[in-house]
Amino acid sequence: MRLLYTLILYISLPLVLARLYWRSLKNPDYRRRIPERFGRLSTPVVEGCLWLHTVSVGETQAAEPLVRRLRKQFPDLPIVLTTTTPTGSDRVRRLFGDAVIHTYFPYDLPFAINGFLKTLQPRLLVMMETEVWPNLLALCERQSIPTVLANARLSERSARGYARLGPFTRETFGRIGLVAAQSPADAERFLGLGLPSDRVRVTGSIKFDIRLPASLKEQAEAMRRTWDGRPVWVAASTREGEDEQVLDAHRKVLRALPEALLVLVPRHPERFDKVALLCQREGFVAARRSTGEPCGPDTRVLLGDTMGELTLFLAAADVAFVGGSLVATGGHNVLEPAALGLPVVFGPHMFNFDMISRMLLAEGAALKVTSAAALADVVTSWLADANLRARFGENGLRVVEANRGALERLFDIICGYLREDQQQYRPPPAGTDLDVGCR
Repeated sequence: MRLLYTLILYISLPLVLARLYWRSLKNPDYRRRIPERFGRLSTPVVEGCLWLHTVSVGETQAAEPLVRRLRKQFPDLPIVLTTTTPTGSDRVRRLFGDAVIHTYFPYDLPFAINGFLKTLQPRLLVMMETEVWPNLLALCERQSIPTVLANARLSERSARGYARLGPFTRETFGRIGLVAAQSPADAERFLGLGLPSDRVRVTGSIKFDIRLPASLKEQAEAMRRTWDGRPVWVAASTREGEDEQVLDAHRKVLRALPEALLVLVPRHPERFDKVALLCQREGFVAARRSTGEPCGPDTRVLLGDTMGELTLFLAAADVAFVGGSLVATGGHNVLEPAALGLPVVFGPHMFNFDMISRMLLAEGAALKVTSAAALADVVTSWLADANLRARFGENGLRVVEANRGALERLFDIICGYLREDQQQYRPPPAGTDLDVGCR
């Protein structure tokens, strides 16, 4: 089955390259550093490094405190971060500069993976979330490179899809050294795909361990002053087909609260210009953050078309809508606004954050809507009632605080692999306390 999978990858390679070219028309960074995606790295040999794959922006942001702690604990350990997108690459550079090595993740082709491993020679591979690549896992196993699937989640839909592949799935997942699952439900799904129970641990989601910059409050207050005290809501990480619904909701909000300001932040930078034109076409007076345009009294939408400022927008706002949820893309991180004490609203499609979204709903920290009209009603009621906002926000803060600790547990697991005798290391049995002397 793996040979068939590999053959399909080779056959589809022209389509993969065509897709890279197509995406590069909107974001030229997609056609840069292409050799890295085939395992041809410009970096010298980095023997004994820690390889951490963080996919894109969200995973990189979540892994930041883990990386900083590892660098402090193991100052001489080279850390290689891989991402699949230019936005992820940019986030790595902004967060860590030259303190870590960044390269693009190689395609799951044997020659690409072999070239990559030959240059990096990692002592451990940590894959964030659910990145499962059959050839990568097979070649790591062959070269005795331990693998950890960290902060792992697996939706029911994904589990059903993997299960259809039968023995191929069991063989692939069986090569993972340890799965650090976000929830007991995630752990059960991994076990259902054939992983032995001693290789699945429930560690929680490291996204609960979010740490906000000390200067954020001051920066947010300064931004808030430029908005002249207007009621503000943020539509965070919106996806294709969602911006129209958000603008429709904002139009309804303005009927009740004419001074309201929407900060609209598309998920991908290649969509910034398109969304700006959409605002114009829909008749909204919009300012673009990237140009430094001020939000005058007539400005109804601020387009957040910059990278790395979403947290600042959220900290300065009153209400947060989390995108990717009114369209079937699975939603985005709801914990960042919750950690800022904001009431959170999202659509019906939150399968990427199923456990977390259900926790926020159960604790009265968030609301779920199914339409633009319902979104407008929730935003209007929250913007008009500071006490109601505060109640939802305080509930969100309580949920975040009560569930911290996953980062510590994951750090201890990685420490165990990085000890001098890591070749003999085995994770402790499920249910035991982690204590490997790395604190």
